[in-house]
Amino acid sequence: MSAYVLTYDIGTSGVKTCLYDLSPSVSLVASALHGYELTILDNGGAEQNPADWWQAMRATTRQVLETSSIPASQISGISFCAQMQGLVLVDELGEPVRKAMSYMDTRAAEEHRKGIRHGIQIAGANVFKLLKSLAITRAVPASVKDPVWKYRWVQRHEPEVFRRVHKWLDVKEYLLFKCTGEFVMTEDTAYATLLYDARNNRFSKEMCRMFGVRNEHFPKVIPSTAMAGLLTAGAAAELGLTEGTPVFGGGGDASLIGVGAGAVAEGDTHIYLGTSGWVSTVVNRQIIDAGSMIASIVGARPKHYHYFCELETAGKCLEWVKNHLALDEIGIYLEKKQISDSQETMYRSLYDYMMHAIKDVPAGSNGVIFTPWLHGNRCPFEDAHARGLFFNISIETGKTELIHAVLEGICYHLRWQLEAQDRKITTSRAIRFVGGGALAPLTCQILADILGRTIETVDSPQNAGAIGAAITAAVGLGIVPDLDAAKSFVRVRASYTPNPRNKAIYDTYFGVFKSLYSRNKKAFGILNNLKGDSDVFRASL
Repeated sequence: MSAYVLTYDIGTSGVKTCLYDLSPSVSLVASALHGYELTILDNGGAEQNPADWWQAMRATTRQVLETSSIPASQISGISFCAQMQGLVLVDELGEPVRKAMSYMDTRAAEEHRKGIRHGIQIAGANVFKLLKSLAITRAVPASVKDPVWKYRWVQRHEPEVFRRVHKWLDVKEYLLFKCTGEFVMTEDTAYATLLYDARNNRFSKEMCRMFGVRNEHFPKVIPSTAMAGLLTAGAAAELGLTEGTPVFGGGGDASLIGVGAGAVAEGDTHIYLGTSGWVSTVVNRQIIDAGSMIASIVGARPKHYHYFCELETAGKCLEWVKNHLALDEIGIYLEKKQISDSQETMYRSLYDYMMHAIKDVPAGSNGVIFTPWLHGNRCPFEDAHARGLFFNISIETGKTELIHAVLEGICYHLRWQLEAQDRKITTSRAIRFVGGGALAPLTCQILADILGRTIETVDSPQNAGAIGAAITAAVGLGIVPDLDAAKSFVRVRASYTPNPRNKAIYDTYFGVFKSLYSRNKKAFGILNNLKGDSDVFRASL
């Protein structure tokens, strides 16, 4: 007998809604995608309108129901996977008091400096606050992008708005409220605030006092597999679903994409390449490398953690290169053609055709190196001012080399993060690779060559988060006993082994890649910290 669950993958650029049949294993029945905007402000702000997420859910839910012909009454549960470390402040009615601040938001530099980057420091953090944080939470809000500094920014700059705040939510938690009318937060999201004491399952009053946060602003915390509530009549009417459908907590993308990759056992490493990217390894204890900005975050599985390195702009770099280089190179922009209208109809998308156009570029892109820091960087170094570079362009360089170099630059950075992990733990020799980037065999092979590891892909790697959410619902519904079921649900589809000749080239280029940050750090600070102030700019020079 079929058991259907509906999952919502809430990304930076859109919502992907998937309907899965959980019997006898996870199989996709139908899916739909609806995009929305991310607004980047001049002061480093990055915002989204929560109403856009809900509207995207409404549109895609009805589309999936229509496409699948599955009655809403047959859907057994709903679950979520979502971007993390956003800030959604709501009033007592659950209405946002301002736009949501994205995980990419960097405007709280002053709050960050006054809050932790002062006095005697270790790894850029006040030693006393660092040690207290490590003792209580095993993590430190050392990045300007951490949500506590966004909270303090609103408190300082928008006091009238702040006075209306009833609860601090993240993206998924806001949508859980919209569905159920309940203010809840899953354990992984709570931990991502870096104010949550995971060992005692509560927000730390001591941490909140130290960083100026009102403890009562936090909602109740539940496990990822627990039921957050039942779908309300109002939400059911808007979504086209059945009132009373169970809604499960789900998890953040950093928690559930590993589940959807089948990388759930201790020591399993997976790499994700979507809008953002990361390297994550399952560990059984909390480990931190403050110098490399790596922490063990709470996952969806009890007593398991993800030793986690984040790259803010991974697939976002490919989106940039598509919009600014590929369209003109391929000739679509000038002729205003859709890829399906051209002779390249064999390719599913412009990204596929872009991969085809660069497939013959040799390893090393004929000497060009790209750095994928289009909106700063967090790990293995924290610098909101770091930016992208095309290095070593010559008169012979063409756009195909530049596009190819972007792929390599992303993979170089992932290797940098993997090597940082290897200093503290043992990562797996075969690495699961998921996200939209894993759809392209060229990217998979470049990643294998640069890392010197076997790269494994799975079916529908772009849906790994949604699959993880479906498995959390399966546990909540009692269909499977625990999230270890991901090992049997998720199978390897293809493997890529390193090409020794390419690996030798990349080993040389990788050293140059790493040097580009240290050699340009001061210039990044001048250009991106003092932008618009010509007098200060000249003085700095």
